[in-house]
Amino acid sequence: MKIPASSPQDTTNNNNSTDSNHLSMDEHVMRSMDWDSIMKELELDDDSAPNSLKTGFTTTTATTDSTILPLYAVDSNLPGFPDQIQPSDFESSTDIVYPGQNQQQPTGYGFNSLDGVDNGGFDFIEDLIRVVDCVESDELQLAQVILSRLNQRLRSPSGRPLQRAAFYFKEALASLLTGTNRNPIRLSSWSEIVQRIRAIKEYSGISPIPLFSHFTANQAILDSLSSQSSSPFVHVVDFEIGFGGQYASLMREIAEKSVSGGFLRVTAVVAEECAVETRLVKENLTQFAAEMKIRFQIEFVLLKTFEMLSFKAIRFVEGERTIVLISPAIFRRLSGISDFVNNLRRVSPKVVVFVDSEGWTEIAGSGSFRREFVSALEFYTMVLESLDAAAPPGDLVKKIVEAFVLRPKISAAVETAADRRNTGEMTWREAFCAAGMRPIQLSQFADFQAECLLEKAQVRGFHVAKRQGELVLCWHGRALVATSAWRF
Repeated sequence: MKIPASSPQDTTNNNNSTDSNHLSMDEHVMRSMDWDSIMKELELDDDSAPNSLKTGFTTTTATTDSTILPLYAVDSNLPGFPDQIQPSDFESSTDIVYPGQNQQQPTGYGFNSLDGVDNGGFDFIEDLIRVVDCVESDELQLAQVILSRLNQRLRSPSGRPLQRAAFYFKEALASLLTGTNRNPIRLSSWSEIVQRIRAIKEYSGISPIPLFSHFTANQAILDSLSSQSSSPFVHVVDFEIGFGGQYASLMREIAEKSVSGGFLRVTAVVAEECAVETRLVKENLTQFAAEMKIRFQIEFVLLKTFEMLSFKAIRFVEGERTIVLISPAIFRRLSGISDFVNNLRRVSPKVVVFVDSEGWTEIAGSGSFRREFVSALEFYTMVLESLDAAAPPGDLVKKIVEAFVLRPKISAAVETAADRRNTGEMTWREAFCAAGMRPIQLSQFADFQAECLLEKAQVRGFHVAKRQGELVLCWHGRALVATSAWRF
């Protein structure tokens, strides 16, 4: 519901005029949150980390630049999916403690190779599919037997991209069968938060995927605010805020474009287990907003509350321009996409920005667990292949990114595909169109940003494309991130 107000109340200092120096494109594209300050706040800054964690992704305060140094060139011998896997390509794996891993289990991460590889080295894919078929037919005992066999052959996330992906998907299936993912809510520990921060920082340093997601979304937001008649009060409803690093460049742009310094209010819908992170996000974004001399507010709504009340759980203020930023994460938690979109329509947002960095467009909507599982396996194999192209073989950075960024996404994708089997639910795009939403063409400036980002990254194999109104980051023709803007 909307509450009338003459103007939103701010929690920061009064406005001051912003610096008149305009950022160059390279500076604009590459700046991000001050991760080093976050690490120091937790008393676990990078100086305590192993040297192998240093990737050349330099982050500084708001008054200095952040740049990505030239990265490693693509290995022309990287395999395609899936028939070029060779048993001789296996490599050793450095031990990493993964979130939720039982350290007492014998199937840990210290094994050097996979055993019993036949039929070209990827017949374990057939066993994975058999497990999926057993889940669909409720033959759960047989599924456990096949998984036990897979545990002996996929002992660690090592080898080529398909092998590592198969390991993560095997683990996700095991969690699905045992109900591990459905345990009571457990708050993240500080050590887990620090690991995730490190993983996100390193991921942004070696791959263009995270920054492409952030900057295309920010540009879609800025495009919607370009009208001269636009209200200076901006309200972003964010359904996947993470650690909030993407708001640094958005704040900077708002500060530079607004005569009065600008006002930004963010409402983040967060899962219950993220309660610890919210304080960190609020403190860092509030501090950054003060440095940018813009008025800023941030509020958090628990996902459980949103599931009960929908958009009534969010405070809307008259006179603000409301922008809704969504990703597949919210659709995984809600019972129906159509209900979400219909409730969204009542909010009358200026623009809805959808960022798909999980292959949702290709994966979801078939109603077949097997089909969605195979599509997700192929998608994340491509993500891992792009990661291999950006970092040298055996690099510990890749293992950290896989453990704390990609593995949770894979687990969520498998759980979602299993929950939605045989539902016949429409895809997100079908739901958008059915509710009367239409895509908005992203600006040429968004295209330019994306191309500039890839030029900085210097990883061959990535390219930018357009698809049905989306701006898409592709890896050898396969879409890895797709950003689109919509309006009712």
